[in-house]
Amino acid sequence: MRSRGVVVLAGILGVVLAAGLTAGWALRRERDRSPEEVAAGYFAAWRKGDLDGMRAFVADPPADFAAQHRALSRGLTVIGITLEPRPVVRTGAGEAHADFTVARMLADHGTWSFRSVLRLGRAGGRWRVLWTPATLYPGLKGAGEWALRQVRVPAVTLVARDGRALPDDGPLAPYLAGIVEWLDEDADQAVWTIQMRDGGGPPQRVKLLDAAKGRRIRTTLDRRLQAAAEKALTSVARQAAIVAVRPSTGEILAVADELGGLGAFAGRYPPGSTFKVVTAGGLVADGAGPGTAADCPASVVTAQRTIRNDEDHALGRTTLSGAFAASCNTTFARLGVERLGAAGLAASARRFGFGAPISPGVEAAQGSFPDPENGAELAEASIGQGRVEASPLLMASVAAAAADGAWRSPRLLPPKLIREGGGRTPAPRPVPGTAALRAMMRAVVTGGTAAGAGLPRGTAGKTGTAEFAGGAHAWFIGYRDDVAFAVFVQAGGSGPKVAAPLAANFLNK
Repeated sequence: MRSRGVVVLAGILGVVLAAGLTAGWALRRERDRSPEEVAAGYFAAWRKGDLDGMRAFVADPPADFAAQHRALSRGLTVIGITLEPRPVVRTGAGEAHADFTVARMLADHGTWSFRSVLRLGRAGGRWRVLWTPATLYPGLKGAGEWALRQVRVPAVTLVARDGRALPDDGPLAPYLAGIVEWLDEDADQAVWTIQMRDGGGPPQRVKLLDAAKGRRIRTTLDRRLQAAAEKALTSVARQAAIVAVRPSTGEILAVADELGGLGAFAGRYPPGSTFKVVTAGGLVADGAGPGTAADCPASVVTAQRTIRNDEDHALGRTTLSGAFAASCNTTFARLGVERLGAAGLAASARRFGFGAPISPGVEAAQGSFPDPENGAELAEASIGQGRVEASPLLMASVAAAAADGAWRSPRLLPPKLIREGGGRTPAPRPVPGTAALRAMMRAVVTGGTAAGAGLPRGTAGKTGTAEFAGGAHAWFIGYRDDVAFAVFVQAGGSGPKVAAPLAANFLNK
C-alpha cells in the first residue's frame, strides 16, 4: 500500500526498486543539479525505500550506507515512514541544508518522529548530499545499533517552566528521558523505550514510547529559548551544542544538542581560550585589573614550553584587557606560569566549578583540571589546553559565574527534586573581581575576536579555538542580560569564525 509521502515497507525495509537504478543513472548523466533538485531527489527515493536511489545522490557514501538504514528499521520493526522536508537554505558558497521531519511507524508501538537536517555541498563540481550517520539520527557518529526494550520508569509528565508542553521529538528527547530515569520514583510504569548504541558504545535511551501521563513536573527549560537554540543549530554542518543558563539561579533554560546522547552535559572537551575567563579570574583575584600592563608577543617560551598566538599575531605592549580581547595565548600562558602558579590557577578553576559535583537532573560530567605536573603543563592549562577538559554545560556555568559574581551548579529541576534523585546542589561559590571580568568580556565583543560576529548589543563573552590531534573545536561562551550560554562546535575550527556567529544566530532569534 502506498500513499503520498508514506511507504509501507515490504518485510522489514523492502527491496531495492528498479526506479533507484534509473535515478542513479539520471544523476550520473546530469552535468549538475541545484541543491533543491538534489534534496528533492533524495527525499523522493527515501519515500520509496529506494536505498540505491538515495545513495546515488550522496558524496562518498560509506560502504554500509544501506546497512545502517536497514539496522534501524529492523531493530525498531519499522513498518512505514513519512518525510516532511522544508525548503533548502543556502548558507554559503557550496553549502546548503534542508531541515526535515521524519516519522517512523513502529509495529505495535505507535509513531516515532523527530527533526533532522540534510546537509548538501559541492563535491566533484556537483551538488551532493553530505551524508553522515547524523543524517539518519541527529548526533549519531558511527553505525547505530537499535532495539526496543521494556523498562520501568516513573509515571511523570515533564513540562516547561511555564507549565506548557515540551517538544519530545528533537534533540531534547534524550534529556527528557534522562530526567525521568533520574527521578526514579516509587510509582512507576512499564514502558517501551527506543535504545541506541552509537558505534558499539554504551546503550542510550533515545525515546520513551507510550508512557502514561502522571505527575506533572516543571523543568527549568524556557520554550522560547529552546526553540531558538534548536533553530540556530540547523545553520551549522557539524555536530554542535548550545546550552543556556540563568546566572542568578543556575537554572538551565535551553539545551540543543547534536553531539549525540547527552553530549552537551556528559561530553568533555578542551575548552581552549574560553578558559582564559578562569585564568583572568585568578589574575583579578590576585590584584590585576583590565588596565594592568601586559605583553603580547607572537610567541613566548615559558617553563621551557613555546607558546604561539593564532596566526602569529602580536600586540606588543598592551593591557590585560587588550590581551584578553585579542585572545593572546602568549600573555596568559606566561602570566599563568610566572604570576598565578599552579596553586593560584587551580584555586580559580575551583571557584568556577571545575571539580565540583554537577547534578542537573541527568547524567553530567565534572570539569577536569588535573594538577599540572610541570611548568609546561601549567602554561598549557592557562590557555585551556593540555589535560583541562569541560562540557558545554560547565562552560555555560563559567560564563554565568562571570555575569553574576558567583558560580552555581546548573540544574534542570527544582533543588528539592535534585536531592530526591540523589544529587547535590552545592552552595554558590563567590567569584571575586567579576566586574573587571565583565569589562574584559565586553571588550571581546566590541573590539576583540568576536567583534565581527553580529552579536546583539549588550553581549559579552570569550571566543575559543581548542586544538586537538587532527583539528580544533570552536567555542564561544558569554552572557546577555540574565542569560548565559556556551556554544560548542565539534571539530568546527575557529571560535571567532564559527562559534561566535552561531551564538549571534541564537541570541538574535
